Amino acid sequence: MTRKRPSSNRPFILVSNDDGIDSPGILALARSLARIGEVVVVAPSTQQSAVGHAITVQVPLRTHRFYRNGKMFGWAVDGTPADCVKLAVLSLLDRKPDLVVSGINHGMNTAINIIYSGTVSAATEGSILGIPSIAVSLATHDTTADLGTAALFARKLAREVLRRGLPPGTLLNVNIPNVPRGEIAGVKVTEQGRSWWDDGFERRIDPQGREYYWLVGTYKRDQNRNCDDYALRKNFISITPLHYRLTDSGLLREMNDWNVERLW
Repeated sequence: MTRKRPSSNRPFILVSNDDGIDSPGILALARSLARIGEVVVVAPSTQQSAVGHAITVQVPLRTHRFYRNGKMFGWAVDGTPADCVKLAVLSLLDRKPDLVVSGINHGMNTAINIIYSGTVSAATEGSILGIPSIAVSLATHDTTADLGTAALFARKLAREVLRRGLPPGTLLNVNIPNVPRGEIAGVKVTEQGRSWWDDGFERRIDPQGREYYWLVGTYKRDQNRNCDDYALRKNFISITPLHYRLTDSGLLREMNDWNVERLW
């Protein structure tokens, strides 16, 4: 069933996330963006962090109205962040959004974390569907952290993207340091860093004596001054343009000399 919306000349903005529709981050984001456009919220009904760009294909997707303080806030979807954006654009809404904004995520989404991020994947789905899209993350997992700076910057950047547009298939991945507004050093356009997780699994025993494994790891930070992680460490807001196409162009050119036809 298509969800009807009032007619308006204001920009139509779809807001989603991966922390769930009840998170403080999405509330702060929706309230901030409502100052510049008409906002509709479609987000996961439960926590969906680190699900990447998964989409649901084996079970039905169900939606329900989600209320805050007795007022309709948005549509909760029993699915992933990518599901939410895809379902909203293709079925729930009666008009294609002018902008998709995902967040505000609790926890940075830089370097290798981008691959796992449901926050980034919601924005990626928007870009796949031909909509300028932004992912916004605050560099802390503290759900009581002040979201004001991130919400303000998201609104300013959203206004700029609505004015300028973005190239097809490209989204902006934004990471904001968790410091007081007066300590923000500025804004930098960055590349995706090469920081990575030195991962492992701890073998543990539950109270019933059964073994299980818990993912642990140490984050190895990139020292490249042009990357997202480095900017964030220096208290700069990082904006990284991303594209969902993953072809390694350099190796593609090199493989033309491999004479791969002889392999078959």
